[in-house]
Amino acid sequence: MTEYVLIVAGGKGVRMGTELPKQFLTIGSKPVLMRTMEAFYAYNRDIRMIVVLPHSQQDFWSDLCVKHRFVLSHQVADGGETRFQSVKNGLELVSEPALVGVHDGVRPFVSQEVIARCYREAALRKAVIPVIDVVETVRHLLPEGSVTVNRSEYKLVQTPQVFDASLLKEAYRQSYVPEFTDDASVVEALGQSVTLVEGNRENIKITTPSDLRIASALLGE
Repeated sequence: MTEYVLIVAGGKGVRMGTELPKQFLTIGSKPVLMRTMEAFYAYNRDIRMIVVLPHSQQDFWSDLCVKHRFVLSHQVADGGETRFQSVKNGLELVSEPALVGVHDGVRPFVSQEVIARCYREAALRKAVIPVIDVVETVRHLLPEGSVTVNRSEYKLVQTPQVFDASLLKEAYRQSYVPEFTDDASVVEALGQSVTLVEGNRENIKITTPSDLRIASALLGE
């Protein structure tokens, strides 16, 4: 089955404290977004990549590709006002039948093993997300205070989240609601169950200056 990945890169760098959007910041002299794309190319050289960017950032991205001689084949879709709309726009470029992964553009350290695991299981179960264990103590905030909860009952969710294309397209024909915090929540609103598979802890989402320092360490700098 044809494999796609929608790489959603609509960040503005607010939490990073920079004018340059976080997906364009460099780690190891290369923009984060390019490293993310290379991770999927390393997994499958025939994967069909769709980068979802705000229209206002697309010329800058084209210039970056020329500057870095970045030639990995990909299409570009317009980002929307919300992540929901961005994914919906990217799905318009997906042909069926297929498997579609949706991945954060600022997660460049997803392992090939995790990518392969997600696509393999999605071919069987239609909806798959990678997760990792919670290792910190977790407290639930209540009006009267807070209480510790059993962290073994919770997981941290990563990307890529991979789905059967027809299922994901049907899910994104729903009207947006604030409870749609990721693609799995959109699909679950149809009544479809989601399968959890093991992620990799290095698959961090680069959103703050400290994340950039961790990213440099992961590159061995």
